[in-house]
Amino acid sequence: MFFKRPRPRVLTFSQHLENLRAAGFQTQPGPQGTTLVTRNRLGALLKERADGSPEIVDTGILLGNELAVLTDIGFQKIFLAPSGKRTAALAEHLHALHDFREDLVEVLGLESLYNESLGTTNEKHLYDRVAGRDTGAAPRPWQR
Repeated sequence: MFFKRPRPRVLTFSQHLENLRAAGFQTQPGPQGTTLVTRNRLGALLKERADGSPEIVDTGILLGNELAVLTDIGFQKIFLAPSGKRTAALAEHLHALHDFREDLVEVLGLESLYNESLGTTNEKHLYDRVAGRDTGAAPRPWQR
């Protein structure tokens, strides 16, 4: 006897958003065609890939109505919003953000990576001593 495995069901982006709402997340349109997913003052920006699957662009905490992203400034981690607002990243924030991201990945059915399961990771670093490197501005001659 041969057993046939059921074909995996491929969800659309809107179906993924419905699953998030059913799991207790709130969704709303975000900047530049993204979707802002929030829960308990934590948030994530999602965008739809070409194949219709979701991609997590950024995660962070909500400062006012902006998503502040975890940023490493060398001696400390902070949450930095696009407007320039910043707040120190406390241990409670990092634990809550880690749990939020794990729940989000599980509901979306995305791949859970080993290094992300160990703790909170961040993509943004602003501790380079080269002036203007992160903004794209060229350093002044005396700063080289």
